[in-house]
Amino acid sequence: MKIQFYKYQGTGNDFVMIDNRQKILFKKDTKLIKRLCDRKFGIGADGLILLENPDVKGDDFKMVYFNSDGNESSMCGNGGRCLVAFARFLGVIENEAVFTAIDGPHKATVKDGEVSLQMQNVNEIRKFGNVSFLDTGSPHHIVFTKNVKDLKVKEEGAAIRYSDVYVTNGGTNVNFVEAQEKDTFLVRTYERGVEDETLSCGTGVTAVAIAANATGRTTGSTVKLIVSGGELSVSFEKGGDDNYENIWLTGPAEQVFKGQIEC
Repeated sequence: MKIQFYKYQGTGNDFVMIDNRQKILFKKDTKLIKRLCDRKFGIGADGLILLENPDVKGDDFKMVYFNSDGNESSMCGNGGRCLVAFARFLGVIENEAVFTAIDGPHKATVKDGEVSLQMQNVNEIRKFGNVSFLDTGSPHHIVFTKNVKDLKVKEEGAAIRYSDVYVTNGGTNVNFVEAQEKDTFLVRTYERGVEDETLSCGTGVTAVAIAANATGRTTGSTVKLIVSGGELSVSFEKGGDDNYENIWLTGPAEQVFKGQIEC
């Protein structure tokens, strides 16, 4: 069987996209999904995303996301943005979208080659000195530090991801963050499921922006995040203590290539 696929990337975070409205891919086939994401034996990607018919009335489509290890995973911000661009390419939407992912409903807009994705509200942030932890659709451990460019992110990130604090709860993503000029932060992320550093992580930079504001490292309501694959921005409204809403992740999302693969 041949499967039509599309490759998308958002600031270097890359995904295999499949239009699964006709249910051409069996979602429990972990081995196949892992192979499609393999950079040597498959297409190569940080994850695979299915665009499916919506389950919720009023939605344009449904998002189903898998990490490159083949397992269905929690929310992926850049993946969601890329899926919106894919939906627009397919003619499913024009410049606005409403869809449901594993963490709940999302809105999105497309303008001038950039996709803005509304993320879930945040109501709890754990803060321990230079470390914060919060969930933005996926769990994120955040370390504010210096000399981020010189860090061994895979090694240090794995040590935290598999530490006793997180290993019994499914692990965590790990972000190493360094303040730059006003309202700007450099971010490098170790992603669980990929088990390596990725060039960008949408839920990660969202968590970083909110944690930076919650800990007084920025007072801005719009934050620029510099990642290895480019730049993203996060805007939000702050309510009470540790309550953030109307959170939007914005950045580029583009189709890299398309093709067919024998499965």
